[in-house]
This record gives sequence, C-alpha cells and structure tokens, in this order.
Amino acid sequence: MSGTALAALASAGIPHRVLRHGPVRSVAEAADALGVEVPDVVKTLVVRRAEQDYVFVLVPGDRVMSWPKLRSLLGVNRLSLPGADEARSATGYERGTITPFGSRGAWPVVADERIRGRSITLGTGEHGSAVALDADAALDALAGTVADVSDPEPPDPPGP
Repeated sequence: MSGTALAALASAGIPHRVLRHGPVRSVAEAADALGVEVPDVVKTLVVRRAEQDYVFVLVPGDRVMSWPKLRSLLGVNRLSLPGADEARSATGYERGTITPFGSRGAWPVVADERIRGRSITLGTGEHGSAVALDADAALDALAGTVADVSDPEPPDPPGP
C-alpha cells in the first residue's frame, strides 16, 4: 500500500485491512481476487470541475457515475474526466489505484448513497492491493457528501 494512503488512514483512525491481489482487468476480476461482492469494490473517480479544481466520486463496482446527477448535485453545467497524467498530478496516484486518502489535493468527496452501511474496498495508491474498511467510517473521515450519483452498469452488448 502506498505509504501516503496508509499514513492517511492511520491518521484518520480508520480500522482497515490491506488486501493483496494479482493483476486485474475489471471490477469483477478485482472482486473475485479480493473475495468480495462486485458492489463492494468501490471505484474512485477523479472529476474535473474547473482548472485545478477536482472532486473524488466514489461509485459501487456494479454501477457507473451519472454525469447528469453529479452536475445537478454540484450545481455545474460542465464536468470532465482528466487525462491520466492530469489525474496523477492532481492526486499523486495512477489510474486504477486512486484513493481519496493521502491524495496530493484534499479534494471534496462525493459518494454514491449505495455504499453507506457497507464494508467496502478502495484503492491504495498501488497496483495489486486494496484496502477493506467500513464505508461510513471512511465517509465521515473524508467529510464526504452522500447522494444518488450513479446509474446501473449498462448490460454488455450481445455477442456475434
């Protein structure tokens, strides 16, 4: 686990377990490797509101971020996903490892309401690991805003 993320979790006093796994290519593979359900693998997305102004969005693994819901919640007309280099510059973490804990910027956190009351996993700032923790404790420590900001994952398109 990234020393920065681990130090931030320890500083916040949040009980957690570090889980190691091999390479994964999807949320479903991550859930299988971690021994958890897909909704408990929480994706941390970095969303750009304006130049050098970001927000972390936490979404359950079986759902996708809803742009209209997030724009409405934040009271903005335009949001975007930064490129990989910009996301790393803003957070200190590579895509696929991003966590709000220990990020370079103390960006606001918006969490989908469906993670409340669950035991979840988050990125650790390092590939091949995750941290398991109580969602409510994490959201309290992050002063997260909880709202409906996701939609169901669209079904896979039919095969050939």
